[in-house]
Order: sequence, then C-alpha cells, then structure tokens
Amino acid sequence: MLSIGEMSRRTGVKVPTIRFYEDKGLLQATARSDGNQRRYDQAALHRLSFIRHARDLGLPLDDIAALISLEGADGAALDRAHDIARRQQARLRQRINSLQRLEQELDRIAAACDGHHEESCAVLHAFGDHGPCAGQH
Repeated sequence: MLSIGEMSRRTGVKVPTIRFYEDKGLLQATARSDGNQRRYDQAALHRLSFIRHARDLGLPLDDIAALISLEGADGAALDRAHDIARRQQARLRQRINSLQRLEQELDRIAAACDGHHEESCAVLHAFGDHGPCAGQH
C-alpha cells in the first residue's frame, strides 16, 4: 500500500491535486490506516498515472471521467474514446492556429521599433493599441 506522498512522488501529481481528484470521483476514495492516512494500491497508482497523462495531453476533467467510465467496456461503447481523442485533437489544432496568429502579431509588434527611442517607443504604442492588429488573437 502506498501513502499519498508516495503516490505524489511516483506520478508527479501534487498531494492537493490527488485529493481534488478523489473529491471529483476520478480517483476512488481509499482506505485509511489506523492513523487516518490514505493508503493506495497499485490500481490507484495506475489510475492516477492515467489521469496525469490525460491532463498532460490537455484533456478536460469531464473527458477524463468519460474515459475512466469506459474501463471494462467493449464494442461500440469504445467509440466514445475515439470521439474524445478526435475532439481533443481538434481543440489542439484550434489552439495552435490561435497561437500562430498571436505569434504573427507579436512579430509585427516587435518589428515596429526602429531602435530609436527619442520620443516614444513604437512597441509600447503597439501593445496599447489593438486597432492596427491584423486580427483577433
């Protein structure tokens, strides 16, 4: 059996986050020792590693809960896992596009300065005025 601290060390998930996952039902509440300390088995360690990896991939908690609910499922029910992966892929592509637009705008702002600062800074002006921006970012 593992303590919550050992779970944290092995997965890199902070102790308060482990408690949060328990509160949200992503990680089952565990047995307690005589000293009222949480004790986890290998299945809980595996589940926490799964949650950590899914979070690293950017999945929201609702999608992680849905994936967890599919444990032991078979057949057509598993199509939901593919749907979740595709939806996350689409969200990631949207975010990449948004970040690329932001990068282009920052390139434009950084290039606004000619290196002379006698009267005002063109970069500071560009940060303060959304009007000249090429689009939403």
